[in-house]
Parts: sequence; structure tokens; C-alpha cells
Amino acid sequence: MTKRRAWLLGVTLFDLAFLYAPVGVLILFSFNVSKLSATWAGFTLHWYKMLAGDEALWASVQNSLIVATVSTVIATVLGVGAAVGLERYSGRVRRLLDGAMLLPLVIPEIMMGVALLLFFVMIKLPLSLITVTIGHAAFNLPLVVVIVRARLRKLDPRLEEAAMDLGATPWQAFRRVTLPLLEPAIVAAVLMAFAVSLDDFIVTFFTAGPGSTTLPLKVYSMIKSGVSPEINALSAILVVLSMGLVALSLALQWRERSI
Repeated sequence: MTKRRAWLLGVTLFDLAFLYAPVGVLILFSFNVSKLSATWAGFTLHWYKMLAGDEALWASVQNSLIVATVSTVIATVLGVGAAVGLERYSGRVRRLLDGAMLLPLVIPEIMMGVALLLFFVMIKLPLSLITVTIGHAAFNLPLVVVIVRARLRKLDPRLEEAAMDLGATPWQAFRRVTLPLLEPAIVAAVLMAFAVSLDDFIVTFFTAGPGSTTLPLKVYSMIKSGVSPEINALSAILVVLSMGLVALSLALQWRERSI
């Protein structure tokens, strides 16, 4: 190994340690006997057992799963349609539409949360799980579009043309030719959108109403009384689940690029 490669490897390992060391400490101290998060006193599963019997926690988990599932379905259905439409549209307005679609990915999330709150107040829609779901679908939609369009650009348009030459309608050609080829990208987009929705705090904070507490909001309310190993255990579960979904999504996208 050359000095340059060794240096690059060392920098990479340092970056990974910088990113994941706090996560490792969080998971480690979720098994700590002591209530003091900064002092290790031994191994225990007590805090995970406490979480298992927390009814308020499981209610927030249920809310998070409902919001993540419904918002992901909405974002996926609309996102796939938008991706196909944008990719096939070749007019001058395409750049404007591209920018408008990608804008929610670059604007500060707190601005989007405030904008959604003002919008719901303006149309007099009470804050609830419905408003949270709409908010999550709104910021997940561009994410789905980006992932699906990346796959669409690699598909040969002559495949659909050949199907229509053989008698298929445009819808049949899309459903039987293009859609199966898009399946890896769609699955990756679903997993990514679900993970992002499950983790989101800022948009949820502005759009949630009474009885619509999600898991991130529950963690925030628990932290107000001080960080304890129970919060570490809850956060560890959430982090591991989210990282697993994102890793699976990235693996599917990598596999898709190699096809």
C-alpha cells in the first residue's frame, strides 16, 4: 500500500469514527445499569424491559408507523408519476419544474414546517395525524422523484416503443415493460422515504396536534426531564432501525446501478 492510499484510508476511517462514535456510545450506554448516562456501571437489559411496558411509548410508535406507511405510499404513487412525466417532458418549462420539485430538498426543514403549519391554519384543517402525514408526504415526494428518475435515465426508451409496435397500448407498455424495470428504484425510494418519515422531528413538531405524538416527539418530551438509559434505549432502537432501512435502500440502488 502506497503512502497516499494509506493516508486516504486513514482519513476515511477517521471520518467514519467521527460520524458513528456518538451512535456507538448511545447504543452502549443503553445497556448501562447506572441511571447516570456518563458512568458505566455494568450490563443490563432493564431499560429495554421498561420500554416494552410503556403504553405511551407504544402509542407513539403506532402513530409513527401509521404516518410513515401512509405518507410513503402517497409520496411513492405521486413521485413515480412525477418522475416519469418530468423525464419524458422535453419542453422549456422542464428546468423550472425540475427546480420546483427539488426545492423542498434544499430549503431549511424548519421553513417547510412553518409553511405547512400556516397552510393548514389558512385552510382551517385541524392539526392531527392527517396533517403530519400530508407534511411527510410533501417532503418525501422529491426524494422519490430523484431516486426513480436516476433509474429512468438508464432505461432504453426503445423498449416501450417495441412493446407498442407489438400491439400494446401506452399504459400496457408502461405497466409491463417500464414499471418492472423501475421496481428496484421504487423499492429503494420506499425504504428511504419510510426511514426519513420515521425519523422526522421538525416538520412533525409544527404539524402535529393533540393525540398525534410520534416517536421522535416522544423522545423529545422524555429528554426534557433529563437523559436516562431508557431514552438511550429508545434512541438506539430508532437509530438502528433507520440505519438499517437506509442501508437496504442504498444497497438496492447500488445493485440497480450494476444492472
